[in-house]
Amino acid sequence: MASVGRVAEPGAVEGIDVRRPFPPLRNDLVLRAARGERLERSPVWIMRQAGRYLPEYRSGRAAHDFFTVVRTPALACEVTLQPIRRYPQLDASIIFSDILVVPQALGMEVQMVPGKGPVFPEPLVTPDDLARLAVDVDVDEALAYVMDAITLTRHALDGAVPLYGFAGAPWTLMAYMIEGGGSKTLSKAKRWLYRYPDASHRLLQRITDLCVDFLVAQVKAGAQLLQVFDSWAGELSPAQYQQFALPYATQLAARVRAAVGSDVPLCYFPKGAASALPWLRSSAYDCLQVDWTVTPQDARVLAGPEKTLQGNADPCVLYADEPAIRAVTQTMLEGFGPASRYIANLGHGMYPDHDPEHLGYYLNAVHTLSTEMCRSAL
Repeated sequence: MASVGRVAEPGAVEGIDVRRPFPPLRNDLVLRAARGERLERSPVWIMRQAGRYLPEYRSGRAAHDFFTVVRTPALACEVTLQPIRRYPQLDASIIFSDILVVPQALGMEVQMVPGKGPVFPEPLVTPDDLARLAVDVDVDEALAYVMDAITLTRHALDGAVPLYGFAGAPWTLMAYMIEGGGSKTLSKAKRWLYRYPDASHRLLQRITDLCVDFLVAQVKAGAQLLQVFDSWAGELSPAQYQQFALPYATQLAARVRAAVGSDVPLCYFPKGAASALPWLRSSAYDCLQVDWTVTPQDARVLAGPEKTLQGNADPCVLYADEPAIRAVTQTMLEGFGPASRYIANLGHGMYPDHDPEHLGYYLNAVHTLSTEMCRSAL
């Protein structure tokens, strides 16, 4: 297990010289898994591993609102490092940010309301509202704070683990921009697909263009892997997914791949849409994230042998005791096969009321069990 002892300590981040070359990477398990190499154990990281379940995060947030943290590189870096310091078992970090910085760059106001989540005071209602969106957005200017946070964090990690950058998928971002926040039905966004299909495609293409630039800029800033979150993919029928989500998600990957080359793995998470996995076999994504609604065995069949899979334990398992967490983890690892083309994760992100100690149980189980399984497979 790679040591993370040289990760910048709290308070040391602002003194880092970001002009020097990036430190050499000391733990490349996630990169090797994405490339399909045989491994000595399964790498593991967790979506939302930096955030509200950690007492050190809550302490820092008491002085700053959510988007102040996101827009302040030193604060975003510090939050990104918190789980890496706490859990030496983690094999990757992910920059602390939010998928909704893209709608903000397009000129929309987004507020993070305690107890409610993201809120758009003025969502898109009709196609006429597309005229309110900014055109020709320069991501290096509009989203410079994300790139600055990535560069600073890459240095602060000191090569302990790789750093993920990310963006929301076009359909998911469109849904938020029309719904004005979270929704149980996505009725407003899906109404656009039926009533305004041409305008929907125009909006999706505009979001895609911006996300391409955003992800490429993150790589230039120091991101070593990229993840695209399609959180609302499962709310679409298969036909709607093929028409309004799949073309833009795959276009996004193809254009980013053409710009950054093959050394930066790309991962896509179509939450709740395991039926889409066969359509993604020919995409430029190296890795497909799956949730707990599909078995590892079925996911392997659906995605095909050339894709690395990532996931997929139900986050609610972390409410269980240590033996139960270990048992679920063992079943998951046996289903995926830990030796290659697999990155352990949850099937969604951490919840605010998760006990940090229970995440430690899960990470320890992945380490010990996958090591044992890989050794026995030799």
